[in-house]
Amino acid sequence: KGIEFIRSTYFNKLQYTKFSSSVGKFVGFTEQGMKNAAASNNNNMYMASLRAAKETICQPNIQRMYDNIL
Repeated sequence: KGIEFIRSTYFNKLQYTKFSSSVGKFVGFTEQGMKNAAASNNNNMYMASLRAAKETICQPNIQRMYDNIL
């Protein structure tokens, strides 16, 4: 329940965009990042795959991740 899937895009150590499963969309942090975020948010198939990533990537692997950390 406390799991969040995050995908961030950086260039030259500057964060351009970030997708968060709790928000459900991309957010841009620079002028170009806002353009990229808008384009990504309008791509329905891509957004559906990212929204499903929490259940398909994070949930099946959470116990293994916790075991490795502890």
